[in-house]
Amino acid sequence: MTAIRYELIKTCKQTGARLGRVHTPHGSFETPVFMPVGTLATVKTMSPEELVQMGAGIILSNTYHLWLRPGQEIVEEAGGLHKFMNWDRAILTDSGGFQVFSLSEFRKIEEEGVHFRNHLNGDKLFLSPEKAMEIQNSLGSDIMMAFDECPPFPATYEYMQKSVERTSRWAERCLNAHKRPNDQGLFGIVQGGEYEELRKQSAKDLVSLDFPGYAVGGLSVGEPKDVMNRVLEFTTPLLPSNKPRYLMGVGSPDSLIDGAIRGIDMFDCVLPTRIARNGTLMTSEGRLVVKNAKFAKDFGPIDEHCDCYTCRNYSRAYIRHLIRCDETFGIRLTTYHNLYFLLKLMEQVRQAIREDRLGDFREEFFERYGFNKPNAKNF
Repeated sequence: MTAIRYELIKTCKQTGARLGRVHTPHGSFETPVFMPVGTLATVKTMSPEELVQMGAGIILSNTYHLWLRPGQEIVEEAGGLHKFMNWDRAILTDSGGFQVFSLSEFRKIEEEGVHFRNHLNGDKLFLSPEKAMEIQNSLGSDIMMAFDECPPFPATYEYMQKSVERTSRWAERCLNAHKRPNDQGLFGIVQGGEYEELRKQSAKDLVSLDFPGYAVGGLSVGEPKDVMNRVLEFTTPLLPSNKPRYLMGVGSPDSLIDGAIRGIDMFDCVLPTRIARNGTLMTSEGRLVVKNAKFAKDFGPIDEHCDCYTCRNYSRAYIRHLIRCDETFGIRLTTYHNLYFLLKLMEQVRQAIREDRLGDFREEFFERYGFNKPNAKNF
């Protein structure tokens, strides 16, 4: 029995986007889906009840950070991540690879794994495919990610080729080290940067290992959006249509819609929660920076087309005041709104797929949001 099963419900006749359902040991969720990020076993300032209220069916947590604090043993003793954080819906954990490559000053990549320094205290640490599996098995997430190398953008073809080959070898080691395949589904990660040949090679290697799901990694690392879209266009068709496809680290509204059109089912990003903390909000008419002076006496809601808790109860002027005074409640209100906005956007995307009109929806959304203007303000 596999822990993760993908069910295709419908394909959009206009765009080819997929409406589906992913079944996990902690319930099912419809796709395309956005997954809020709870790095340290909490989505910053949100309670699990609030996440349920806004419709989150799956959240993401971070292997690297939880390994360092509080440590895998404590989470395991608590009965796993779900019990530890009182969340009974699905959880996806990343492998820690991205953090090792992005946070650590000192790192040395070897065939065995990666030597690096703890970004908190400078201690020497070592993370390998086997160790990443051991930690994620202890955490007990529903979906685990293979340990991969995350090369920078841009990288040379030669470097990327070596990296892809190593990621494929590491993927096989992850599968062999995974102790709980009936409880936790392990996804492979396709790498290869912007190079079509290398993406093909990576996908071929990983598909031959028959993972329950596949991620497209190495995007949203600084490359222009048209490069990301081009890479998705030649990468997603290489992945099995009966398995979920996950685009890592993507969360701006335009990229969620464009990713779905290119066959992606799952997305995650810290963007909505991170920008909320400095008062930047997503609205149906584009980006709004609530700290701006022009909102000091604006007693209307953040977004008059939004029915979230924040927009139903509080004004731009009040939220501006809270954010300017560094009040936690202000950050809670902006975080709630941004997450709700993206979860609702994905609901609209799913509805548009049902109605075979995702292309039309994209046009309408981009026009209203202001993405079609020259030098449009994005995130």
